[in-house]
Amino acid sequence: MKVNLNQLKDEFKRYLKRRNMKITQSRLDLIDLLASYGRHFEVEELVNWVASRTDRRVSRSTVYRTIKLLQEFGAIKEVIKQNNRTIYEFVVGKPHHDHLVCVECGKIIEFVNEDIENLQDEVCREYDFEPMNHRLEIFGICSECRKQT
Repeated sequence: MKVNLNQLKDEFKRYLKRRNMKITQSRLDLIDLLASYGRHFEVEELVNWVASRTDRRVSRSTVYRTIKLLQEFGAIKEVIKQNNRTIYEFVVGKPHHDHLVCVECGKIIEFVNEDIENLQDEVCREYDFEPMNHRLEIFGICSECRKQT
């Protein structure tokens, strides 16, 4: 699904305005950078990547603060927590999916399985539970790493 970044930025501006927060070009530039990054990330990894870009300057503190705001806004989700690492994903325009995480090389494989989704819905109905959100992470060893042993 194609993301309309101008529309997303307009919605984010309205979100910031409702919270009486500053609308800065650096915050808006970070949305463009995140959309072009194209993979899962730790915040410090993103900070380093942004710093390596010569076309746009965004400070370290702006990246950290804006990531938190974009997470609250719903454009970024925390998708994996492992060994004191938190991995995020820019989710705008992406359908719901789950993750397989290789504990050897760190590779992340996205997948969708309707049977899992249906089972979760069934469990929620059985317990009269209204789900708001969920994430599924399966940790293991990918085929490439298994071949190396």
